[in-house]
Amino acid sequence: MASEGLQEQIKLQGDFVRKLKAAKENKDRIEEEVAKLLELKAQLNDSQSVAQKFTLKTPKGTRDFSPQQMAIRSSVMNKIMSVFKKHGAETIDTPVFELKEVLTGKYGEDSKLIYDLKDQGGEILSLRYDLTVPFARYLAMNKITNIKRYHIAKVYRRDNPSITRGRYREFYQCDFDIAGTYDPMIPDAECIRIVYEILSILELKPFTLKVNHRLLLDGMLETCGVPADKFRSICSAVDKLDKSPWDEVKKEMIEEKGLTEDVANRIGEYVQLNGGRQLVDKLLEDSELIKSKSAVQGLEAIKLLLEYCELLGTLDAVSFDLSLARGLDYYTGVIYEAVLIGKDSKEGDDISVGSVAGGGRYDNLVGMFDSKNKNVPCVGVSIGIERIFAVLEGKLAASNKKIRTNEVQVFVATAQKNLVGERMKLCRELWDEGFKVEHSYKKNPKLLVQLQHCEEYDIPLAVIIGESELQKNVVKLREVPTRTEVEVSRSDLIMEINRRLKNLMSNGAS
Repeated sequence: MASEGLQEQIKLQGDFVRKLKAAKENKDRIEEEVAKLLELKAQLNDSQSVAQKFTLKTPKGTRDFSPQQMAIRSSVMNKIMSVFKKHGAETIDTPVFELKEVLTGKYGEDSKLIYDLKDQGGEILSLRYDLTVPFARYLAMNKITNIKRYHIAKVYRRDNPSITRGRYREFYQCDFDIAGTYDPMIPDAECIRIVYEILSILELKPFTLKVNHRLLLDGMLETCGVPADKFRSICSAVDKLDKSPWDEVKKEMIEEKGLTEDVANRIGEYVQLNGGRQLVDKLLEDSELIKSKSAVQGLEAIKLLLEYCELLGTLDAVSFDLSLARGLDYYTGVIYEAVLIGKDSKEGDDISVGSVAGGGRYDNLVGMFDSKNKNVPCVGVSIGIERIFAVLEGKLAASNKKIRTNEVQVFVATAQKNLVGERMKLCRELWDEGFKVEHSYKKNPKLLVQLQHCEEYDIPLAVIIGESELQKNVVKLREVPTRTEVEVSRSDLIMEINRRLKNLMSNGAS
């Protein structure tokens, strides 16, 4: 009996210990859960605090685009592409980032504006600064010696942005380039013609197409007494004359670039000259300038370019301008820039609105990427699309003109309830025929609301179906701008829509 009692006591003690251990484990779990809840609460409080301080915005130098803005952008880009294609160009694409070493040493003083990325997978990368250097890398990699290409894509510059002037850190460039060995100035003159056509088709007249030559610039600097190792840095200073007065540029040359005042003054006498063929002839008679072989080569090239510009019908807008320098290091020959001209609101005088295109010849860039230093001569132009958008958006705002943000041609409407199936079948039929068609996403929308939608979004045609129309196998076809309606048989509907769309387009209503 005593033995049984002892066993019972041991059993009870074991049960007690197990329950005590379980209780302790439960207590630990509860404390752990409480700690987690307290941590989550703290994180929630922190996130709410951050949310209260955080202001939603786009990164500096970037912006969102509304449907109205995108409609303008799409229209402009389509017109630009149509000009590129008219001149026989094909398109390519390249990565948005490149190996940093690809971009290094190609942009002169502007290299500081390149966006560098963190080391990713053992490669040091940078966002592309322009589309020209990636194009040269593409030619060298693929051993291409002849191509006429256009490329429209985003580029990135760590610049001080000015949104009102169309200056961003992320923006589109529209490039056209001709690569290959050809006779002098023929492809160069065509690039100028392309800019002329684009600015004309976008109705951005008046504009000036400034032209100059890198060899002439080098010869001019040599004549003025600038050391050869300072040519590029002085060109970068001269390039600022479109934004800064000569006195400021001269000060930079002396105080930052180390030129004497006498040398700077001699440069000033040249870079303030502009004109046409007469200026070329005048400079060819400059006894000091013609001592420079490169200056003479540059002047002869400009003379030939102006002859070709006359033949291509662009000479009326071309100005030979010695202040044009274009600071990028890779230019080797002719350089050009398009500047919009506006009217001073007070005096009525012509003023420069700003550069909207630029380019030139770069015969040595491809060779920088070739193992045997094999060069492919290239010339090209880049359209400053963001500046153009800024100008066109400003014009649109001033005119209060409405912009269509969709391309819907036909709206399928119903006049009674329970016709959503018939509406969908008609939409399918019209989609299959290639029309741009829309309908209401409500099963039983009111007819008036549907027609108001057509007018609000400038949809030119509405096809209305109701019970009586279904019985007679017809529809009502409504011209939204005039609000006129006609009854059309289903068998003739496709032909009638095509005819009326054509008439509306010719009348400028759609």
